[in-house]
Amino acid sequence: MALHLGTGSSPDYSKALDSFDLDAARSLFSGSFSDGINACVECCDAHLQGDPQALDWIALDGHHETRSFTELRDEAARFANLLKEQGIQPGDIVAGLLPRTPDLVAVVLGALRAGVAYQPLFTAFGPKAIRDRLTMSGAKLVVTDVANRDKLDNVQGCPPVAMIVDSPQALVSGEIDVRRTMAAQSAEFAPVLRSGDDLMFMMATSGTTGPAKGVPVPLNALPAFRSYMTEGIDLRPEDVFWNIADPGWAYGLYYAVIGPLLLGHSTTLVEGPFTVDSTYDVISRLRVTNFAGAPTAFRLIIASGTERAAQLRDQIRCISSAGEPLNPEVIRWFETELNAPIKDHYGQTETGMLVNNHHGLDHPVRPGSAGYAMPGYRVEVLAEDGSVANVNEPGQLAVNIDESPLLFFGGYLNKGSKSIENGYYLTGDTVERDEHGCITFVGRNDDVITSSGYRIGPFDVESALIEHPAVTEAAVVGVPDKERTEIVKAVIVLAEGGEGSDELAAELKDYVKQRLSAHAYPRLVEFVTELPKTPSGKIQRFLLRQHGVCVK
Repeated sequence: MALHLGTGSSPDYSKALDSFDLDAARSLFSGSFSDGINACVECCDAHLQGDPQALDWIALDGHHETRSFTELRDEAARFANLLKEQGIQPGDIVAGLLPRTPDLVAVVLGALRAGVAYQPLFTAFGPKAIRDRLTMSGAKLVVTDVANRDKLDNVQGCPPVAMIVDSPQALVSGEIDVRRTMAAQSAEFAPVLRSGDDLMFMMATSGTTGPAKGVPVPLNALPAFRSYMTEGIDLRPEDVFWNIADPGWAYGLYYAVIGPLLLGHSTTLVEGPFTVDSTYDVISRLRVTNFAGAPTAFRLIIASGTERAAQLRDQIRCISSAGEPLNPEVIRWFETELNAPIKDHYGQTETGMLVNNHHGLDHPVRPGSAGYAMPGYRVEVLAEDGSVANVNEPGQLAVNIDESPLLFFGGYLNKGSKSIENGYYLTGDTVERDEHGCITFVGRNDDVITSSGYRIGPFDVESALIEHPAVTEAAVVGVPDKERTEIVKAVIVLAEGGEGSDELAAELKDYVKQRLSAHAYPRLVEFVTELPKTPSGKIQRFLLRQHGVCVK
């Protein structure tokens, strides 16, 4: 099989699906998944010829720096030597509580060079979330900076701390000065070869429906990461690529750091927080042509109006969306205002991206759908009794393990394989599949609303509401009702300057009735200023169900 390598062509989806060959996918790597492979080598050493650029970085103060693949390799080697000096062994875990900086990339790649697994800690986490994850992983070292150091003060059993500081005076006694120590290290470090089954990352689920669980990610995940970059994102040599997802989460770590570098392609990191203005500025400044993010960011861009969009029309070649279902209204806006195709992609921390409207493969795209299984995965829609659901009937999205050679998930850490049954990995997401194999997301299993015998997907109602000009964001949940089992409730964030009223609530109810259906309209409407979300931007509908209200 010849994988699509971002040449600008669009291979036929069916042929790519039918001809997928894991051995061919693995042959694109310099190492052997059975005899020895190192992820840092695949991300750096394999791309040194000509010393191309590997990283664009825009700092918090706006200044712009670049790094070459040689520079990344050398920094990784220095950090690997630091780890060896500290007694960190291959197979150990090192955590990073770091913003989007070159230091973060050096820590990730340096750990991998040393055969050490990396654990991301999102910088917006509080002490409890950090403690839970460090306890779960048993990390031997945590690397952080001055801005995040105090979050570790109340973490019971915190491992030794290594600090990114500008001055040694910022260190607490016993802490490692990362930059100073690295400067004294050699830029030579023989990469530690590991097998494909060995640990590369220790992730955690994002906890949209409950406590986070440990997700071990082995080196066998690398072909899946590479395939998504070529087939899902369609990353081409001439592209300027920016994935705005934070590397503290799977989509950012897998596909903003590792994925592009695997292809020998430069990636972009921006240290500052997301704002519409800064996003437009970076796209314009770097001439970004291939862009990835989440629907929350895209909705905020839409809410800001069309003036800035007009200035960048025709610049962005393709946009990829992940994390939450992509509303059809967002698709229409980006195509109309930016002339940029935006496509929905679906995946999980446990699986990587596995169902996509692929930019790099030729297949029909139905707005509002998640798309088709990525070559290397076989997905099914299972009914409640475990049988394959009929066409256009809702069921749980499941991955056929034996027929999905790219699947790298083998069970949660210390929790066995509770999500694996009868040869399937069960995603916990309710979907429907049409006669062509196109998957449409309905909702998390516990998000689906049952009202008067109807099963109502919150995404459909949210998509209808978001089309109303007064609405910026919407979350829909089921509220218990004696007569109907549940009734639909909509929690609405209005556009800037808007005010909630009984009249507007009635207008929105009718709006959904007319655009969706009479049985699915929200009988309850609540106006709020903010929706509860995970740090990665996913709406936490379970909080709306539990408490009846959200963060004001």
